[in-house]
Amino acid sequence: MTHEVALTVNGVHRTARVPARRLLSDFLRHDLGLTGTHVGCEHGVCGCCTVLMDGEPVRSCLMFAVTAAGHDIVTVEGLAAPDGTMSPVQRAFQECHGLQCGFCTPGFLCTVTALLKDNPRPTDDEVLEGISGNLCRCTGYQNILKSVHRAADLLDEEA
Repeated sequence: MTHEVALTVNGVHRTARVPARRLLSDFLRHDLGLTGTHVGCEHGVCGCCTVLMDGEPVRSCLMFAVTAAGHDIVTVEGLAAPDGTMSPVQRAFQECHGLQCGFCTPGFLCTVTALLKDNPRPTDDEVLEGISGNLCRCTGYQNILKSVHRAADLLDEEA
């Protein structure tokens, strides 16, 4: 048995018929072709699958797609402007080398986007708390911390 799921993804209204137990991460990747959302642990621990639902970070590997029906989802592909210009958070991660292999990066970018929306000038401790649900095995987190502060600067410059 399948269910029709209608939602907005990266500003575009999308619909698809999916099995009731289809995970949001699989829906985004396999049904909609948005492969920027990565799947790591499949237990909600690593944060690689983090997307924004109505502006809040959620683990897409822990949600069924039918649960997201009617909501606004933003994936890493939706963070950039329509013309492809990177968001301030994306630019900051690039400038400050806040990524290495890139596997965890989509989850960090979504998490940090929400963090800076809620707290535009976080302290180091607030950043570390804000990103604590995302794991990175490459960077050692120092450049991620720098990236968050640089993103805050870029957002200030834009405002």
